[in-house]
Amino acid sequence: MNPFTQRVIEIIQGIPEGYVMTYGQIAGLAGSPRGARQVVRILHSSSGKHGLPWHRVVNAQGEIGIQHEEGRMLQMLYLRGEGVEVADNGQLDLDRWRFIPLGE
Repeated sequence: MNPFTQRVIEIIQGIPEGYVMTYGQIAGLAGSPRGARQVVRILHSSSGKHGLPWHRVVNAQGEIGIQHEEGRMLQMLYLRGEGVEVADNGQLDLDRWRFIPLGE
């Protein structure tokens, strides 16, 4: 596993319950500020294998990025279950719910 992938997995595993991070935020912390799409691919391919809390990752606008209806509703359900307020259109307040690790 390459170092970027390993770091992305570690960062996602470290997102606490009730918070979210953005794809770009994770990519930047992992050393590739323009690697948001890579984070998407890593989440897609590694969430099950590594038990990643995939539902805690949203886009830069604070929206659920999943377009598929079932996945979108599942992510909203999981986030709401952790206390995150998500509007019916998939929007949330990043200023309130974004996790910012020490040193970011």
